[in-house]
Amino acid sequence: MTDTPPARRAARVTLREVAERAGVSRSAVSFVMNGRTDQRLSDDVFDRVRRAADELGYRPNITAQTLRTGRSGTVALVSDFVSSTSFANSMVRGAMHELREHDTLLFTVDTQGDPELEEQLLQSLLGRDIDGVIYASMFTRTISLPRALAGVPTVLLNCVTADGSIDAVVPDEVAAGRDAARMLLDHGHRDGIWFVGALPAGSRGGAAWPEWAPIALTERRAGIEAVLAAAGTALAGEAEIDEDWDVANGRRAVAHLLAGSAAAPTALVCANDALAVGAYQALHHAGFDVPGDVSVVGFDGSPFARAVEPELTSIALPHIELGRRAAAMLAAPGDVPRLERVPMPILPGGSVGAPPSR
Repeated sequence: MTDTPPARRAARVTLREVAERAGVSRSAVSFVMNGRTDQRLSDDVFDRVRRAADELGYRPNITAQTLRTGRSGTVALVSDFVSSTSFANSMVRGAMHELREHDTLLFTVDTQGDPELEEQLLQSLLGRDIDGVIYASMFTRTISLPRALAGVPTVLLNCVTADGSIDAVVPDEVAAGRDAARMLLDHGHRDGIWFVGALPAGSRGGAAWPEWAPIALTERRAGIEAVLAAAGTALAGEAEIDEDWDVANGRRAVAHLLAGSAAAPTALVCANDALAVGAYQALHHAGFDVPGDVSVVGFDGSPFARAVEPELTSIALPHIELGRRAAAMLAAPGDVPRLERVPMPILPGGSVGAPPSR
């Protein structure tokens, strides 16, 4: 049996070959391939060079381009769970769309929250001469910038540093809380509004990420409380979760609230949509109608909002816009650290109505 020799790699097409095919100088090909418009080349030359490059299958030498310009035309988006999560990965799509406008490619990697893996991935990416990093978080939280990113052009996506020293793009969670409270006030709610999703005393996060301390929770609640206070009222109370912001915890929290409260709530503001679905279940089990007896508002604008009847009114996370703005910020560095808060749109549903007459 004769061993088949491995297929030889096709030789790279050179600038000289493109120049010969197009009938122009090698320097003219270089100018066209690099997008130079300051050499007074005619449209005909541009067309001939591009046609010749396509016919020959010419690929620019990225290594040489990087050495010449100091830029590789590539950016990395490094996240904990963003890229591998179906709901949040639209942040990646927003960044890709924006970077395409800047003729920049995007590498995406997930660390699954593993610090050692994160360090390995960052060292590997930086060794490939990327032009910058979008460092993203699944949850809006305060982070410590990895040491490997010191001195590297970086924009934080859905997270911030404690000292605000790094450019960051985050949802406007405080404004979202204000919108939720105004919506309920506009429908006549005042004295029976409860917040669902508070952390137990001493806890900094859900069971899966106990030390992540998401700032969305406190900012959403701060917005709610500010608007209620301005209207001369306040939250009637808060319902704590046991372990996490999921459906089961929402169901248990609201069931406990209904069993222990002297007066049934007229409205529930849930820290996220999953808790709101659990609230629906507990309310229906106790014989309450949504929104006839109790109005419900959620946050995130997740698929949960459209999986219940009536559909949940939710304040949505603007994932695509977050990614787009982070990429735009990386492409246009500023002189001082910037923090951009992106508005969260209201996703209308049928879960908010006037309070019942009791």
